[in-house]
Amino acid sequence: MEEKKLNILYEDNHLIVAIKPQNIPSQADESKDLDMLNMVKDYIKAKYNKPGEAFVGLVHRLDRPTGGIMVFAKNSKSASRLSQQIKDNEMKKTYYCVCSSIPKDKEGMLVNYLKKDEKENIVKIVPLSEVGAKKAELSYKVLQTKDDFALCQVNLITGRSHQIRVQFAGINCPLVGDNKYGKNNKSASNNLGLWAGRIEFVHPVTKQKMIFACPPNLDK
Repeated sequence: MEEKKLNILYEDNHLIVAIKPQNIPSQADESKDLDMLNMVKDYIKAKYNKPGEAFVGLVHRLDRPTGGIMVFAKNSKSASRLSQQIKDNEMKKTYYCVCSSIPKDKEGMLVNYLKKDEKENIVKIVPLSEVGAKKAELSYKVLQTKDDFALCQVNLITGRSHQIRVQFAGINCPLVGDNKYGKNNKSASNNLGLWAGRIEFVHPVTKQKMIFACPPNLDK
């Protein structure tokens, strides 16, 4: 893997922060397409001339159509500590999304109960009483509007599968390009209007606060 193909924001002996392009899997799946985890492994092998397979810990994921910042661990200790931060809700993630309708409230909270159909790979809003329902919370703020579109900043409080897509569809503001949760033809782009633009966490070894930001390219 050529180094130039991997967009790295930061690297040290313990972790790598990189940009996942849209429509690339976070890890290998049945499609057999090139994925971020193996891209990072190949990069480490090439850069450090490592024999065999390089260790890379996948501590969190982005959906295939979502692009943005991802953090990878370079050793098991860092992987464990970063994973614990996610479990304790200490890793803060900010997303940017483009909605195909403008939310009624310019900022607010969305709270729902979600359940994933693993067979169909789709998530639904369900009653609290339904078996397997999980609480999903996020806060959002409308940053800009144009025609019927809205650019929103989203802060996840929980990290449920497809959460942002499902919850915005639930208020009749599906994301641009989202054919799974809200079909619309209002954009010529084939890309999903969702980007992981900022992440904040504590370094697993030095304990320093780490903040990385990469705004979305709104021309795509």
